[in-house]
Amino acid sequence: MTAISWIDIWHIIFFANAILALWTVFHRKRSVATSWAWLIVLIILPVVGFVIYGFVGRGISQENLFAINRQKHIGLSNVQKMITEAPAKIDQNDTSPSAHILIKYLDKDQESPITKNNKLKLYTDGHAKFRDLFADIRQAKSSINVEYYTIYNDAIGNELLKLLIQKAEEGVQVRVLYDAWGSFGSSKSWFKQLVDAGGDVLPFITSRNMISRNRINYHLHRKIVVIDGVISWTGGFNVGDQYLGRKKKFGYWRDTHLRLVGSASLLLQERFVMDWNASAVHEEELISFDEKLFPDLDENDISKGDMAVQVVSDGPDNDEPYMRNGLVRLMMLARKRVWIQTPYLIPDEAMIAAWQILASSGVDLRIMIPCMPDHPFIYRATQWYANQLVKIGVKVYTYDNGFMHAKTIIVDDKYATVGSVNQDYRSYDLNFEDNVFVYDRAFNKEMSDQFKKDMEQSTLLTPELIKQQSRWLHALQNFSRLLSPIL
Repeated sequence: MTAISWIDIWHIIFFANAILALWTVFHRKRSVATSWAWLIVLIILPVVGFVIYGFVGRGISQENLFAINRQKHIGLSNVQKMITEAPAKIDQNDTSPSAHILIKYLDKDQESPITKNNKLKLYTDGHAKFRDLFADIRQAKSSINVEYYTIYNDAIGNELLKLLIQKAEEGVQVRVLYDAWGSFGSSKSWFKQLVDAGGDVLPFITSRNMISRNRINYHLHRKIVVIDGVISWTGGFNVGDQYLGRKKKFGYWRDTHLRLVGSASLLLQERFVMDWNASAVHEEELISFDEKLFPDLDENDISKGDMAVQVVSDGPDNDEPYMRNGLVRLMMLARKRVWIQTPYLIPDEAMIAAWQILASSGVDLRIMIPCMPDHPFIYRATQWYANQLVKIGVKVYTYDNGFMHAKTIIVDDKYATVGSVNQDYRSYDLNFEDNVFVYDRAFNKEMSDQFKKDMEQSTLLTPELIKQQSRWLHALQNFSRLLSPIL
């Protein structure tokens, strides 16, 4: 076969690949940015690009979407009752008329009501978080519901598993819901130890069949634990040794997590139940209403508190980027400052526009990111956006004391949010997330004080530092930025 014929064959392959790429990208509704990013990958990497697309680019199946959307709220009426009966101890300045616009938006379809009788405790260190979480689990009397993106089969993972086995053997109802992709390496046989002890374990519906439905998008990115329907935990920490600073690659792991006591826990319980029922394979696995799961929290209960909290969840089963829009609405309440922490800084055009408006309006906008990558392309894209944001007046800090994994926003001296949502396309559009929105001045101050401590261990990104970055680094940043909608 002559060289010219091989060229002809290559032309045919390239032309066919281009036609197939165009059909693949445009036959399904996507954002313009995502469409172009996938078109670049599929055309510059013939054949190989389609292999990547098979794992990363395919949409959520209609079967899974139906299973998620058909879930009913089984405890929401009891939550509404708790809200109605809760004493009104809120400082009205914290839920001012302007904030009610945000509250109303976040309470989409009346699924995320504001709760007013909560106590919150903030955690930024993995050792303290797991110490107190395990103490709560040991005290559990009726139910322990655990939902994590990552549960690794390592030292802390086995410590958790051993404790859950112990509680199951004591007769406590223990359920674990996990993302099989995020918990890669934690086999079914490892979880079977808990099942044999009387517990129940399920992979989340989108990661249930990892081989036959080879998608690595649509992660269960939530981190939720609910104990006896009264105490709950959520935030940024997963279960793994790296979250306790035991991995040399990352060093100290800086994250943010919450312990909640009060009626907000019932909303997190509701979220767990809906995720569990969507993932159940057999009818007998389904959870139905139980007063032990959704207890009445009267004034004699340990739940007495006065913090106003909204628990908000979102995922690709929603038609709009509900959480992203809620975060934008939160930040638009700002008159003085917006301080953000995020491990990944790959915002979409709407978020960039919001930040540009804030910075141009004189709002003190600060964003803190890690000083190191955990995913190379994602970090180079993060650097590109950081450089651009500096140009429009945003103060960007790189956290130097390990890895920054916190997902937080502080607005003025009244509002704050903590949860699982990163500032990237994946959290906005592809992952199942949850965030806690807090309307409380004392909590805001605690968050602000921690941010100031983190700034003492951070470097302010300046135009001079950006100029010192090499041409090769800028080239990597520019290329990674083109792929940012699919990273």
